Amino acid sequence: MPSTLHPLTSLTAAGCTAVITTAAGAWPLSLAVGLAAAVLAVRAGVGRRVLAAAAAVLLPLGLSLLMLHGLFFPEGRTVLAAWGPARVTAEGLAFALESGSRTGACVMVLLLFSFTVSAPDLVAALAGRGLPPQFGFVVASALTLLPVMAGRLDNIRAAQEARGLVLRGGVLSRLVGVRLQMVPLVLGLIEDSGSRAQALEARGFGGPGPRTSYREVADPPVGRRFRAALLLLAAAAVALRLAASWPAAGPS
Repeated sequence: MPSTLHPLTSLTAAGCTAVITTAAGAWPLSLAVGLAAAVLAVRAGVGRRVLAAAAAVLLPLGLSLLMLHGLFFPEGRTVLAAWGPARVTAEGLAFALESGSRTGACVMVLLLFSFTVSAPDLVAALAGRGLPPQFGFVVASALTLLPVMAGRLDNIRAAQEARGLVLRGGVLSRLVGVRLQMVPLVLGLIEDSGSRAQALEARGFGGPGPRTSYREVADPPVGRRFRAALLLLAAAAVALRLAASWPAAGPS
């Protein structure tokens, strides 16, 4: 279901939400943003697709964060359990939760945008701002990369399991299967990029000269003011984050 917002407004809202969530670095805010994105996806009729794509991306990431930071966090002091060099610390689990929730919120917001935006409207809106159409196609392709990767990972996993490879066993089996899945995924994405580039060149998108757009996208003034407010909020969040992390100047 395409979004009723202007494509640039949806793009700005998704990007600024990701920036503000990352700058805040608070897991309650990240969880709230992720939950809000899930609710909006369900209301837009793309909830199942968004959640499936998010699960395919975030479950391996969450597992790796849990193993890396939950078991081997160098700054951990509160040890909850220990097995040789591996130590489960409260600080490590907190860091893994913060990183995972922040990344999950950003992924959910971008997936919501990619599944609801109209790609032709986005390309037309970017071209109307004086940008070349190739740039619009690159942006649209980049924003749809996550759902494409999720779908291809499912197909690759099913094909490998049909050949006798077990990928749904324990943790070690999953880690071994990651390499076997990434190689065909990356090769397929490279092949698709080459095919799209040839198609664009064949249709004259690389040629010089003036261009005429046959698709007009209405951009009301309230949408432009809303985008400006979002950009100011994102800039303020980044500035506050930098000011908070800047070392305090003490007496020399």
